Amino acid sequence: MIKNTKFLAIFSIIAVALLLGQNNLQANDFNGRKIVVFKDKAVSEESRGRLIRNYGGVEIKNLDLINAKVVVLPNRKAEKDLLLNKEVLRVDDDVIVNALAREQRTTQAVLQVIPWGISRINANLVWPSSNTADTVKVGIIDTGISNTHPDLYNNVKGGVNTINSRKSWNDDNGHGSHVAGIVSALNNSVGVVGAAPNADLYAIKVLNANGSGYLSDIIEGIDWAIAKKMNVINMSLGTSSNIQSFRDAVIRAKNAGVVVVAAAGNSGGTLNSAVIFPAAYPEVIAVAATDSNNQIAYFSSRGPEVDLATPGVSIYSTYKGTGYATLSGTSMAAPHVTGAAALLLYKSFTAPSVCDTIILDGKCDPDEVQAKLQSTAVDLGTSGFDNLFGWGLVNSFSATQ
Repeated sequence: MIKNTKFLAIFSIIAVALLLGQNNLQANDFNGRKIVVFKDKAVSEESRGRLIRNYGGVEIKNLDLINAKVVVLPNRKAEKDLLLNKEVLRVDDDVIVNALAREQRTTQAVLQVIPWGISRINANLVWPSSNTADTVKVGIIDTGISNTHPDLYNNVKGGVNTINSRKSWNDDNGHGSHVAGIVSALNNSVGVVGAAPNADLYAIKVLNANGSGYLSDIIEGIDWAIAKKMNVINMSLGTSSNIQSFRDAVIRAKNAGVVVVAAAGNSGGTLNSAVIFPAAYPEVIAVAATDSNNQIAYFSSRGPEVDLATPGVSIYSTYKGTGYATLSGTSMAAPHVTGAAALLLYKSFTAPSVCDTIILDGKCDPDEVQAKLQSTAVDLGTSGFDNLFGWGLVNSFSATQ
């Protein structure tokens, strides 16, 4: 046990400084921030706090979804000693996770257009049937959503900031607003229209103004999404680190009936082009990016974990404030699938037979949503499944028939 109160005070100041410096995160930072997962849920909060302090740790917050605490530990020895404690199941790194867009060109509002990606997945062919995904709840786990954008704010029904609960979920980066617009920009007279133009959007701000954030904040965001009964969550973000706590959170979301969609990654042009996490988890629909010629985007990560492909090159959508931007990345591909899933879920509310066998709480089960999107996809590349396109290009119209 560390009894030097002066050391504890100094260490606490350092920990607080680390927290306040989140807006300057770098992917290779190591600052002792860990996710401590406990074995027994019955252990009291007081006992857990005392345990962490006994090893010189400073508590940051709880992650009830995975029975864990986020802490800052003083050194590697403290981590190793903590692992030996009978109450501790695991200590995971609280890694940095990043948004997955590659380039941007910002513009001001113009008369409304249907972006090429929306028409390529045939979302616009679904709307005349009065299916615009109205009331389907979509959580955008990202940098937030603009709370002033005329193409978004009527669809945004709430949100949370897991980086700092005292602050707004408003988007100070632009990435989250771009993703949100692909899913559910309003069908009005300006800007763009999303794949599911009347879906209910929820801003789950887990990434900072630089487009990066701690894994623990993302896990807290997933927990919030489950509690608020999201139907779909979109994660256009990722890390190359396979952290068990991340997968545990995703599993709990899927088991709660949430369809989980994530970007495959933007490492296709490198030697290590593997699909990143959380997209690589089998519980997640992993989305690769295509261009306007239905070719795989050169940057799109590839591998057996890819499930579907949708447009991700030069995608025009909403941005922070009241602006618009053209971005590329698997970040842009994932929300096309999220929008298609929202349309399919709405269809299942009114016509359950759209799902073959599995119904959960009056809607398609997540596995059934994925199976339907895959079985109706347009085959690209080699015949059948392949590591570039998965099962192919999403076809929203076919999926909702």
